Amino acid sequence: MIYNSRRGRMLAAAAATALALGVTAACSSGDDGGSSAGGSSSAGPVTIKVQTFGGGKNFGYKEAIDKWNASHTDIKIQEDHLTDQFEQVYWPQMIQWLQSGSGAGDVVGIDEGGMGLAKAHPEWWADLGDLGLKNRQADFAPWKWDGGIATDGKLFGLGTDLGGMSLCYRRDLFEKAGLPADRDEVGKLWPTWDDFIKVGQEFQSKVKDTKFVDGTNTLYNVVLVQEAAKNGGVSYFDKSNTLIVDKNPAVKTAYDFSVKISQAGLTAKLRNFTDEWKTGMKKSQFATLGCPSWMLGAVSGDDAAGPEFKGKWDVAAVPGGGGNWGGSWLAVPKQSKHPKEAAQVLDYLTGKEAEVSVFTYSGNMPSNVQAQQDPAVQSATNEYFNNAPVGDIFAKSAATLQPVYLGVKHAQVKNAVESVISALDDGSVPYAQAWQKLVDDAVKAAG
Repeated sequence: MIYNSRRGRMLAAAAATALALGVTAACSSGDDGGSSAGGSSSAGPVTIKVQTFGGGKNFGYKEAIDKWNASHTDIKIQEDHLTDQFEQVYWPQMIQWLQSGSGAGDVVGIDEGGMGLAKAHPEWWADLGDLGLKNRQADFAPWKWDGGIATDGKLFGLGTDLGGMSLCYRRDLFEKAGLPADRDEVGKLWPTWDDFIKVGQEFQSKVKDTKFVDGTNTLYNVVLVQEAAKNGGVSYFDKSNTLIVDKNPAVKTAYDFSVKISQAGLTAKLRNFTDEWKTGMKKSQFATLGCPSWMLGAVSGDDAAGPEFKGKWDVAAVPGGGGNWGGSWLAVPKQSKHPKEAAQVLDYLTGKEAEVSVFTYSGNMPSNVQAQQDPAVQSATNEYFNNAPVGDIFAKSAATLQPVYLGVKHAQVKNAVESVISALDDGSVPYAQAWQKLVDDAVKAAG
């Protein structure tokens, strides 16, 4: 999610500065005049501030929070959505708040890329086991539960969603190109990524004013997680936390694919989650992108494709099978003045009812296995995406996905690598120099 242009870096820095100067005061868990840890405010209900990130409908909590607030008088939930940029804005600022002991919310979201560092710092977090949540283990797959266990054995996080994988496409533009538009037939067009490129070349020979894909970055991530599952379940770091960017075939395969699709001229050269990327959807500048379950909300959001494209997008199988890109956890910072109430809110937001609500509202696939098995999830369709059977698509993906190990510095290395992946596409880094720059920048980012 890093901007690769100079302007983008300046905007990201400005956003981080704004967060540091303005959001700290607004989002500090102690700014409501409440009592000490575990207590209640004598002035009224305790307000529990939940800090989140992400594009579109982000964590998808609106309906779940509205329902809680309508039925609870003692605890109120306030969601503070800080930014859609996790790696370069949200997580660096959150680290500062956690290190300083002030500024973090009562409950905070953490993307998978930040969990390696979060696990390594148990001193940042309240112990959810001591706050009554030890009994939640059966609600999650073992890898998702273990992701919330700190290096000292403390339970500090519970899972929100997971990725799964599909490919979003503009069915109306496929029809314009004379290609099949039915999602099952579309999936059959590209059993492999080489087939995907061939379809893209055919598409662009018929539709001159639209590129086949948004850019290199989204599909790079899709291929990376697929290949990581074939190469020991690791990407940038091995399980001893050693950087292996230049040694892992998964990284090189994903990189080579990015070069290939860029050289084929199939990309709109847009970086995902930037303003230009969102504008590109509104202007029909591209026809496909890799779609983990949470990406559906990012595409359909008012600031992205928006309501005017309802029914024009659809969801098909991704080349090469599934994959798991993304997914997050919720944790309670130790600095919260209301850890007991915060744990109750976290318990609710990661429970079956709330995670079903999130899926039906925004498309984020539950990590709670009871929610995954709920009929409302299994039979769900998405009206925006031409009534695609997203419940069936992502529930099957969730049942078979293989987790990928992410190191302590994964978010930092991911930023560096993806900046190069985007730069080779927009021409600011020559193809001949891109691989070495990727490796060098990853080493610098890993420290």
